Amino acid sequence: MKYRVTHKTSYAGHEAVSIGHNQAWLEFRPVDHQFVESFSLTILPEPSVKTRRIDSFRNPVHAFSFNEGYQRLDVTATTLVTVRPPDTAPASCSATWESIAATIKQHVQNDDRDAIEFAFASPRIHWNAEMRAYALQSFTVSRPMMEAVRELTARIHHDFVYDSRATTVNTPVAEVFRLKRGVCQDFAHLQIAMLRSLGIPARYVSGYLRTIPPEGQPRLVGADASHAWLSVYCGSAHWADVDPTNDALCSTDHIALAWGRDYGDVPPLTGVFMGGGQHRLIVNVDVLPIG
Repeated sequence: MKYRVTHKTSYAGHEAVSIGHNQAWLEFRPVDHQFVESFSLTILPEPSVKTRRIDSFRNPVHAFSFNEGYQRLDVTATTLVTVRPPDTAPASCSATWESIAATIKQHVQNDDRDAIEFAFASPRIHWNAEMRAYALQSFTVSRPMMEAVRELTARIHHDFVYDSRATTVNTPVAEVFRLKRGVCQDFAHLQIAMLRSLGIPARYVSGYLRTIPPEGQPRLVGADASHAWLSVYCGSAHWADVDPTNDALCSTDHIALAWGRDYGDVPPLTGVFMGGGQHRLIVNVDVLPIG
């Protein structure tokens, strides 16, 4: 499936911003089942300084700064990307979850060493005994890894309500667990916390989800949004992506942009600025299938 993905962020202030420094995780990272044909990042007004780097998780990051004032800022990323179905889960995902967790700790392979950093608490992801107990209802003794992961994904989807007003970007995972409400970022953080509580590496994935309008209704440009899900490590260098918000194994409708320990590692756009007064931020995402 080929897509044209357009992600536009607009900032407008009542007063001019005098100085601003920003970072953007809007360029697609290398992923085996995705091919990026073209990418452009347009920033208006033109920044005083622009740089590009690769972060510690191998995501491309664009940094840009303004040494002169502006009152409106528009950042538009446009990508043409082809997404193929991910590889079928290998035999390692059929092994028991206990055996996989134990093997990872032994660092048998280099990939295990790379994965282990995603098994610890991170700035936005912590867990408690109640979360671990919830996970263990699915991760019973000697259960195959993906069978347990799929059940946990389904339970979160069933037990938690999608509610964009219940949380903010800074709501702790423990509060999401208590409220039983949140958005895709919250549900990804929650399932990652539960997996890590069992010693299973899991990483946060930022990306986009193709949405299909109701039958007979036109597709609305800009109606799509950024999305979040998670990857769980099954050993032997294999990661499996699951989406608790939609109770799904990720396939060609999920387009991975970047990944890290949690949302704080890969926000689409972040920065600091001086001035601006009262301001408003508008984000529009368009995921257009073109073939």
